[in-house]
Amino acid sequence: MDLKLLLISTLLGVFCYSNAQKEGNECINANAKYCGECIQAGAKCGWCKDPDFLKQGETVSTRCDELQSLIKRGCSDAMIENPHGEQKTLKNKTVTNRRKGAEKLRPEDITQIQPQKLSLTLRSGEPQTFNLKFKRAEDYPIDLYYLMDLSYSMKDDLENVKNLGTSLMLEMSKITSDFRIGFGSFVEKTVMPYISTTPAKLLNPCTGDQNCTSPFSYKNVLKLTSNGKNFNTLVGQQQISGNLDSPEGGFDAIMQVAVCGDHIGWRNVTRLLVFSTDAGFHFAGDGKLGGIVLPNDGKCHLENNVYTMSHYYDYPSIAHLVQKLSDNNIQTIFAVTEEFQPVYQELKNLIPKSAVGTLSANSSNVINLIIDAYNSLSSEVILENSKLPEGVTLAYTSRCKNGVVSEGESGRKCSNISIGDEVMFSISVTSKGCPKQGKPEIIKIKPLGFTEEVEITLNFICECECNKDGIKNSQLCHFGNGTYECGACKCNEGRVGRQCECSSNDVATEDMDRTCRKDNGTDICSNNGDCVCGTCECKKRDNPEERYSGQYCECDNFNCDRSGNKLCGGHGRCECRVCICDPMWTGSACDCSLDNSTCMASNKQICNGRGTCECGTCKCTDPKFQGPTCETCPTCPGVCTEHKECVQCRAFGTGEKKDTCERDCSYFNLIKVKDRDKLPQPNDASYPVMHCKERDANDCWFYYTYAVNNNTEKEVHVVDTLDCPAGPDIIPIVAGVVAGIVLIGLALLLIWKLLMIIHDRREFAKFEKEKMNAKWDTGENPIYKSAVTTVVNPKYEGK
Repeated sequence: MDLKLLLISTLLGVFCYSNAQKEGNECINANAKYCGECIQAGAKCGWCKDPDFLKQGETVSTRCDELQSLIKRGCSDAMIENPHGEQKTLKNKTVTNRRKGAEKLRPEDITQIQPQKLSLTLRSGEPQTFNLKFKRAEDYPIDLYYLMDLSYSMKDDLENVKNLGTSLMLEMSKITSDFRIGFGSFVEKTVMPYISTTPAKLLNPCTGDQNCTSPFSYKNVLKLTSNGKNFNTLVGQQQISGNLDSPEGGFDAIMQVAVCGDHIGWRNVTRLLVFSTDAGFHFAGDGKLGGIVLPNDGKCHLENNVYTMSHYYDYPSIAHLVQKLSDNNIQTIFAVTEEFQPVYQELKNLIPKSAVGTLSANSSNVINLIIDAYNSLSSEVILENSKLPEGVTLAYTSRCKNGVVSEGESGRKCSNISIGDEVMFSISVTSKGCPKQGKPEIIKIKPLGFTEEVEITLNFICECECNKDGIKNSQLCHFGNGTYECGACKCNEGRVGRQCECSSNDVATEDMDRTCRKDNGTDICSNNGDCVCGTCECKKRDNPEERYSGQYCECDNFNCDRSGNKLCGGHGRCECRVCICDPMWTGSACDCSLDNSTCMASNKQICNGRGTCECGTCKCTDPKFQGPTCETCPTCPGVCTEHKECVQCRAFGTGEKKDTCERDCSYFNLIKVKDRDKLPQPNDASYPVMHCKERDANDCWFYYTYAVNNNTEKEVHVVDTLDCPAGPDIIPIVAGVVAGIVLIGLALLLIWKLLMIIHDRREFAKFEKEKMNAKWDTGENPIYKSAVTTVVNPKYEGK
């Protein structure tokens, strides 16, 4: 079972590895037929335009590969097409450093985002990154439009709002010197709750003696103005209306406020919409209750500042509102009563750059609510972009206050920004392929709720530079059947082959197949390729580093000899199943080194003078010697012991070889010196020197050195006088003393043993005597039963 699991794991590993190799090289997988197709495959892809680059049997798509692979295969840098993208800043006005109280600027002269206009040239898979700076300007103009629910339940709220204009102008003057305010009101579609009511009820929908105005969908009461008193006057003239169901038609009103810019008077400044109500809302689909089925068209329909198409178009959807509010840079503040606060909190989560405040029962806290909501909205910047072309992606990285860095969706925004704070965004633009045949595209990036934006023109690299020099109907492409560009033929429609030499209708015929068979064999292209126009085009391997080549695809670069589990030993390249070795290497697997440095012994001799260097390893000629450089001899005596007898006989005429000295000991040069200080020292010579100290039969010491000089001559330096001990021979004396000590010790040991024997015998005799005198009670235990049972065989007769 374990063996099966191991086999399955191995096969899965090989499969995954081959797939990873195949998927990993996007250049080869693109199977590009021309340069432009190659560079669109990925940022790592290059095209070799060298006309002589392809080997026989290789397809045109082999010119497309990763840069390092092309260089490794012999394509020079100058012959590789590898264009890169670029970016240009077209408008880069610096952000405004305006201070409150300084010279008043027009809104269009205030800059909070930098740069304003860019041009990016994109290469497929290669990101272009630029920095976007945002600085919240001080004393920036604000337009605030107050949109109020005038249904009957908001009667007491209207009284407080009537004085809102001057009070809010006073509070907002602390934030900006350029503030404008407007007012609008809404109730409900006139056809919704009153289908069965009388005309009189439509004129005054309130009960009892209450005097109410007739219901309406939306009125633009006051265009944006800097006159707070005018706001108070007009709002003071408003009357409450009424309807029968709880949800109101506020979405109709919000849509008209967003899209009717000329009627409202919006400027290109900070735009705030305060939506005040104590009820819920109708949204898309609710119009069916009144027979309205046409979806809201998102256009302005104000006549005399009244929305006239409420009976014709349905309520807008939430998504439709989000789009229009964003398009018109409007930030929404929902001022709602506590009862409906959770509902509008959920709505806020769907509308970017919006806030929710809890309105008191009579709207007395509306000014503080607006100020707090504005501070919350203005302290956060969120970037959004227009619709992107197909294949184009954006990646955001924010660098906010206090060094906070965020990426992904969080990289679009920064929070807790105060007036005058500056934050940075890093934006990477990447394209995949060549959208819309390379035509320029324009995208825009802006902070939500602001009118300023960055306009980016995207240009796409779809062709190589060498494409411009292409020769249409070139004679190099089989009598003009293609365009010769970037070192290869780009065939006309209906033509195939490396030189476009064949029609696509007759690429596989028996006559053409004959030229693809080696030695008239049966295998077409050695079973490693396809016959196209009578020429072999070799198959591609899963591993992009492995290739077939040759006229008949009979060659490859992966079936050479291996050493150490490496192709060509890792010291060469495989060409047509033969290893081409690197310098200083040889052998069928390039595993034989020609470098002799590994054979150099410590005496600077090759293999210590006892062998030859083969493939960087010593082969010792004398079998007694071993080691990497033939320096060790396990069965040989030491160097000093080896030469002792010859040195002794030649220097002093003594020793075992004194009679055969001339015959056996003439293999070295003997040099005598006066004392030991005159012997060669290891640091004095350029070759190793061995110092020796030996003793003769008379216990005299003699000193010498042994060395093999640079001329491979053996040299012995010897001190010409013996070093013999003076005075009586102390060794016999020491031996006698030691022998005496040993004898005394033996005698003492024998005496101690004798005393111990006597003592033990006395103790044993005493024990026996006491045992004899003891009187033991030998009565039997009454409950004792013998363990022995005697059985008599009844057939036994004693015979």
